[in-house]
Amino acid sequence: VTRMGMAQVIRVALIKRGTSITELAEKLGCTSQNISSKLRRDNFSEKELQEIAAAIGCHFEGKFIVDESGETL
Repeated sequence: VTRMGMAQVIRVALIKRGTSITELAEKLGCTSQNISSKLRRDNFSEKELQEIAAAIGCHFEGKFIVDESGETL
């Protein structure tokens, strides 16, 4: 079984939550170029993952879990 990298999980979560990279960057107070670069490198700290999850209405436990439905992404 192939495990998705966090960048891929974030991209899936953004699509499922209807949030663009630009919108995510605005919520995090950074540039979309910064987010895109981090996604290309697939390099995120746990703190950044928690911040990203919160910005798109999820919480992070080593995975994204949608707050309303409990769906694991």
